[in-house]
Formats: sequence, structure tokens, C-alpha cells
Amino acid sequence: MKFLPLLSILLVLAGCGRLSQVGKAPAFTPVESGNEYAAMSGGGLPDAPMPRGPGGQASLWSGTRASLLGDQRARQRGDILTVVVEINDKAEMSDTSGRSRTSSEKMGVPSLFGVPQVLDQSLAEGSSMADAVNTKSGSSYQGTGNIQRKEKLTLRVAATILQTMPNGILQIQGSQEVRVNYEIRELVVTGFVRPEDISRQNEVTYDKIAGARISYGGRGMISDVQQPRYGQQIADQLLPF
Repeated sequence: MKFLPLLSILLVLAGCGRLSQVGKAPAFTPVESGNEYAAMSGGGLPDAPMPRGPGGQASLWSGTRASLLGDQRARQRGDILTVVVEINDKAEMSDTSGRSRTSSEKMGVPSLFGVPQVLDQSLAEGSSMADAVNTKSGSSYQGTGNIQRKEKLTLRVAATILQTMPNGILQIQGSQEVRVNYEIRELVVTGFVRPEDISRQNEVTYDKIAGARISYGGRGMISDVQQPRYGQQIADQLLPF
């Protein structure tokens, strides 16, 4: 009970923080605070030197990535590639369970050296030791569960190479925020990619990303209304029924 005042204060402070967003669109996450910006801020590897000679600067066969036949795929820290997310999953599960129990208990002392008759005089009217205890109980439970899930997600997002692992694998991360009216849609993709899985179009599909973490959600007025209040969330965790 002594923690109730502290809990009440915390709930009030949380509510005040929500009130500060009334009438305002949710703010974007600063780009400068992300890992992508830090990766692109560092210097990349130098390009191969241009061939010497009168036509060196205009040669189509130079070793630089900017040449006509140069490799345009991302390969080093700070480079950008496109992640293609095409998820089409479907799952169905159905469970049924039931339980029933009935019990009955009866105990009485009709005769024991005259002791029950003596005790009957001190009992309430209508009570007797001949039927001292008589209990009945019953319980029944029926449970049915049915899950049908279908997910379809098609997205494209630009990701940045954060670092090259010791074995040559590339760690990537991409984020995207789109604000429509008072709702922000957030897309975050992270994981590890082999350089050879990046196509000539500088794209990689999500099924070739190891340790892929794909998050697609939102924040704003609509998402806020869909979430239960803090008090309800606490009650759901504490109440045993």
C-alpha cells in the first residue's frame, strides 16, 4: 500500500507527457542521431588512380567505380544499397481443450458417548452434529483457440553499410519515416549481407540478410488510440483473472 502514492505520481507524470503532444504532429527522428549518418560521415576507401596519358580522364575502361563499366555495388562503410522486402506468409492454428470436475464431501457425528447431543444445545437452531459438514463443488472449463494469420508486405528501403566484419560480411541498417497528417510510419531494416549477394542493380532481397530485423510500425494519433491505457496495461499484468 505504501507504493500506491508513488505509482499514482508516475501515472500522472506519464499522462502529462502525453498531453504535451495534443494537437501536434509526431516529430521525426533526427537523421544525425542514426548509425547511417555516422557511417557516411567517415571517409571511404580511395578509388583506383586514373590511367595516365592524353585520354586518361575520358577513358571508359578506367578502374574507378564512376566509369561506364565500373562496379556500382555497395562495398564499404558509408555506401548505400537498396533492400527489397517482399513477405507473403500465411499460418493457421486451431486448439480445443476442456476440463470438468465435481466433488462432494459429507461428515457427521450422530453419536459419540452423548457428546454430539451436548454440542447440539450450543449450536444454532436447525444445526446438528449429525450433519456437521456437507460440501459440494463443481467446475467446468471449455477453451477454444483459433489463429489465422496472413501477412503480406512489399517495401523497398535504402540501407547504409555500417561496417565490414572481419570475415568480409557487411553490416547494414536502413530506416525510413513517412508522415501523413498526424501519423508517422516507420520502417527499420538491419542485418548482415554477403557482398556477392548484392545484385548488379545494387539491390539485396530480405531473404539473403542474415539476422534480419525488419520493423514496420507507426506512431501518432491513430497508433496512440489503438494502444490500451497505462492503467489497463498494469491491471492486465497484476490481476490473476
